Amino acid sequence: MAKEQEVERIAKTLDKMVHKKNTDGAIYLLRELKNMRMSLETLQSTRIGMSVNAVRKQSSEEEVQTLAKSLIKSWKKLLDGAEGKAAEEKRREGSPLRSSTSKDSPGSSEQSKKLPEPPTTPTTPTTPTTPKFTSFPPAPVTTDSVRTKCRELLVAALQTDDDHKTIGADTENLAAQIEDYILSPVLLL
Repeated sequence: MAKEQEVERIAKTLDKMVHKKNTDGAIYLLRELKNMRMSLETLQSTRIGMSVNAVRKQSSEEEVQTLAKSLIKSWKKLLDGAEGKAAEEKRREGSPLRSSTSKDSPGSSEQSKKLPEPPTTPTTPTTPTTPKFTSFPPAPVTTDSVRTKCRELLVAALQTDDDHKTIGADTENLAAQIEDYILSPVLLL
């Protein structure tokens, strides 16, 4: 816990430097951070990356900028590695639809061996516990790359938690509707 408190102290000091627009001494704090072994939990709870990035943008010293960039890159690798592990874990636990579409992915043959065979005749009638939301009217299709990217970002935002799975929401359709609704006032002008 002492490490996390130390990182928080450094983050507050860096934030004060940015606020005062004086980054003198930031290099020493960045060197302290470089010598610390950072965990993903510490990065997320202290938001030290935001403070380091703000100092990088504010500072005119090349050494501060370079060290800040290297810290951010190494922390991004740590984050990407954790996300990769989480994605791999989800893929292993994922639905049969996912596993059947990823035949070329490594480990897919192991995955098919581990999945139990579903029963051929259900013993009790099964009803879906959550209804699938349908939309009326359907969201319009777009070929505009900017609008498509906006929809992709909205889908990613809507899927941050697993709430969409719980309620059975079609996030892609919902994102398309949101994007279309946001853009509609612009088209009317």
